[in-house]
Amino acid sequence: MTTSLTSTQSNAAAASTASSAAGGLQSSLGASANLGEADFLKLLVAQLKNQDPLAPQDNTQFVAQLAQFSSLEQEMGINSRLDTLTAQSKGLASTNAVGLVGQIATANGSTATLDGSGAGAAIDYTLGGASADTKIQILDSTGTAIRTMDAGPQRAGLTQVQWDGKNDTGNLQPAGTYTVAVSATNAAGGPVAVDQNTTGVVQAVSFSTGSPVLDLNNGVSVPLSDLLEVDSPATTQQ
Repeated sequence: MTTSLTSTQSNAAAASTASSAAGGLQSSLGASANLGEADFLKLLVAQLKNQDPLAPQDNTQFVAQLAQFSSLEQEMGINSRLDTLTAQSKGLASTNAVGLVGQIATANGSTATLDGSGAGAAIDYTLGGASADTKIQILDSTGTAIRTMDAGPQRAGLTQVQWDGKNDTGNLQPAGTYTVAVSATNAAGGPVAVDQNTTGVVQAVSFSTGSPVLDLNNGVSVPLSDLLEVDSPATTQQ
């Protein structure tokens, strides 16, 4: 009877000591801290030091905890290598983006810019299917529609239409950036999906947002992910 009571008291004391050690360690880590490799090892050592000598930890549980520790170590190594690869990919993307300066870029966008020379502006858009009727509306900075163009039937894909820079009454519009709205319908009268694009010469590349942004000479800035086509001025002139 005495032996049983002593064993029970010993177990309770050991459990209390282990609980206090683990609780103290968790308090030192902070309530919001994530367990890392070193923290996991500290918990494992504390558990071993404070185990009940009359009822030592089962070998199977110990091996399982060691396996968890090994798995955690491997995952941290993988995460570290992935972070390195991500940083290298961003650096490569930035280097490639800088090489676009001076090139003619076509990207997703809904603007057209007049430079005041009277040359007009190119309007690009992509149709999700063939259209029987395509209309292009030009709006000024106040949102007022100044020109409606009937582009007629168009095939699916990327299309470029030249706006002469004039309004519906034939007056040349001042230099500036204008909003373009393209709508299309198919032979059955149903809507055709339209992705609007903008074209301009890449003047600079900005990294202020964390990702490359192309600054075009038409006053539009587009993220590199919106880039659709790149052409060189020499090729365009031929």
